[in-house]
Amino acid sequence: MTQISGSTAATAPLAVRMRPRSLDEVVGQKHLLGQGSPLRVIASDSEGSAVSVILWGPPGTGKTTMAQAIAHTSGRRFVELSAVTAGIKDVRAVMERALNDRDLYDIATVLFLDEIHRFTKAQQDALLPGVENGWVTLIAATTENPSFSVISPLLSRSLLLTLESLSDADIAELLNRATSDPRGLAGAVELTEEGCDALVQLSSGDARRALTGLEAAAGSALALVDGGEGTAPTDALPQITAEIVSISVDRALLRYDKDGDQHYDVVSAFIKSMRGSDPDAAIHYLARMIEAGEDPRFIARRLMVHAAEDVGLADPQALTIAVAAAQATQLIGLPEARIPLAEATIYIATAPKSNAVISAIDAAISDVKAGRFGAVPKPLRDAHYPGAKKFGHGKGYRYPHSDPRGVLRQQYLPDEIASATYYNPTTHGNEREVSERLEKIRRITRGE
Repeated sequence: MTQISGSTAATAPLAVRMRPRSLDEVVGQKHLLGQGSPLRVIASDSEGSAVSVILWGPPGTGKTTMAQAIAHTSGRRFVELSAVTAGIKDVRAVMERALNDRDLYDIATVLFLDEIHRFTKAQQDALLPGVENGWVTLIAATTENPSFSVISPLLSRSLLLTLESLSDADIAELLNRATSDPRGLAGAVELTEEGCDALVQLSSGDARRALTGLEAAAGSALALVDGGEGTAPTDALPQITAEIVSISVDRALLRYDKDGDQHYDVVSAFIKSMRGSDPDAAIHYLARMIEAGEDPRFIARRLMVHAAEDVGLADPQALTIAVAAAQATQLIGLPEARIPLAEATIYIATAPKSNAVISAIDAAISDVKAGRFGAVPKPLRDAHYPGAKKFGHGKGYRYPHSDPRGVLRQQYLPDEIASATYYNPTTHGNEREVSERLEKIRRITRGE
């Protein structure tokens, strides 16, 4: 258990030194920081708001930052616990001290609990009295879906706020601020546009990762100048370039612009590798997208589309696995989400392929757009509303279950396109059986 002070040692990491001192300095999360928002109310209420909140979001999106900014601006006692190291005894000690401070000294307490999802049910139960009675204002942070990781009684007594990954513009603003701010690098280096883009790219929306990378790159830039390897004039500031970033973070600088050609090239190669049944190539391009900071939800959407478009009924399980991977990605986020994404990628790449489904719907849409459609056959029309039967609606409809085979002769398409065939299954995988069964069905329904 640690008591957070208002000052920060100069030797602290850059990400710690640049932590905002108020909510006004927080970058991003504008949907949570508007005037009158719960976080603003808690921060401005020095007498102690009884509203507890759970902050859910990916790493590096500002959960700890917001909690500390609230404490520093509200004038309340701020206590921080980590669910990794704290136990029930620590929680109860905080609650007892908070109750005494409130009753004896009229001092309110903010308890920031990091990684609450790591607390057991019993540990979370220990928080309930303090939260329910207002002894503390709980600000809990988690990277996992609270619906699955936080007990219902605590969840119902707290306000759930969802944080979003920082945008590229947010990260760039943080980097430039840290470069010039006296608490940060104090203008000792120059961050070039290319260097900034490289750090943004490698941060994946994580402010802490971006600032850690900036600090490492600044150290490398200064070391190169001190060692006489700099190319800039001696009176010029050391520059943080894309090459410096690549060297300093010991990580390949991927030539991947999420808004440029490389984005589309890599995504295209990813899809075509799965379509071409090459799991090794597909995994390679998946790794490039993940490491370049691509939104994992975008990858998950592409997997779902590809499962339906290029696998289809040749293996219906492919779409189920893709949807499961998308749900897992939403629930757990990166880096863990790389595993279900990889599982779905490999499954789809190795599955039998068929584009019969997309060909069927596209052919049908093409006919409809071209006006090749007619009136719905009268036996198929709705006959439930008053007067429908006078128009012959439903007359002559034959109920398939009346036939022992479950299928009988009946025209379902309009007269104008009665012979149209849209779905033509392949003989790949599951569609081999579908093809054989459909051939028998059409012989009955159409008399072919």
